[in-house]
Amino acid sequence: MAFRSGFVSIIGRPNAGKSTLLNALLGQKLAIVTHKPQTTRTRIHGVLEVPLKKKGKGEPGHPAAQVILVDTPGVHKPDTQLDRRMMQEVHDALESRDAVLFIVDVTHRLAKVSAEGEGVKATGRMAMSAAEDDFALALIQKLDCPVILVLNKMDAVRKEELLPLMAHWGSLHPFADVIPISARKKEGLELLLDKVVGQLKEGQRYFPKHQLTDQPERFLVAELIREKILMLTGEEVPYATAVVIERFEEPASMKKMKDGKLPVTKIAAAIFCERTGQKAILIGKQGEMLKKIGTAARKDIESLLGTRVFLELFVKVQEEWRSSRGFVEELDWRRQLELIAEKQASEEK
Repeated sequence: MAFRSGFVSIIGRPNAGKSTLLNALLGQKLAIVTHKPQTTRTRIHGVLEVPLKKKGKGEPGHPAAQVILVDTPGVHKPDTQLDRRMMQEVHDALESRDAVLFIVDVTHRLAKVSAEGEGVKATGRMAMSAAEDDFALALIQKLDCPVILVLNKMDAVRKEELLPLMAHWGSLHPFADVIPISARKKEGLELLLDKVVGQLKEGQRYFPKHQLTDQPERFLVAELIREKILMLTGEEVPYATAVVIERFEEPASMKKMKDGKLPVTKIAAAIFCERTGQKAILIGKQGEMLKKIGTAARKDIESLLGTRVFLELFVKVQEEWRSSRGFVEELDWRRQLELIAEKQASEEK
């Protein structure tokens, strides 16, 4: 069977489990995951090598493949410039794709049916949820590629509740397949991968065999810091923060030092927020909160880089940055790489 490859975009509402699914399929953490909606702000490419699966009893098997999984921000109606940028990331992911995984959180209940068999009108939060579903669904209606419906968190509902959900969603779009999974418990993922590979065309690898992502390490580091902010702070603070790596000094050698210790990567990062009150919360009494964020982030960064890490964090106020188009665009890691390249070029002259 000929080798297959392609880009597969994962889209859905905030907190549907897109990043959890990406990490589960890759078998390691690439995208940050929290219980808070809109954690993901940009496209994240994860490169998955799928081995050949030979035909077996009752199983068709599939060829070896390279699947480039594209995690995206949650689909939502944009209010700020940051929201608009996040939705642009979703649209960009849908432009360059060979297949789409449309992921739905099955714990979002449908409106109940009355004894006469008529649907009960949804109100309040359920009506809002239905409107958000419609908004997300509109994105895939005009796609000319296969769309697989992924019903996530099936471990959180009874089996008899799952069938009506499958019927409901199956009636809204001609999905190529409907696959119930639990990304958190890694259930149903093998069947999902079988279906994904089945939708891809013959082709060569887009990335080297052992490359996990196209994201630079400094971007992954910034995301790990932001993850700790999301986990350790509450209310508006996490959404009003952005992290920019201002210094990233890698060790000259990855060899252990004479005392047996690992080399050190020196990192300085700025945490931007919108108001002085938010800055006070991020720093905390006598700097305790900032220390907590730094300690928690450093452990994960050391695991990522395979070195010891000296991490400096600074908090800066950039008023209403989420509504500033220029500032939001500068947060894009692709733009940051361009600026770094420009700076290096000017220094070499």
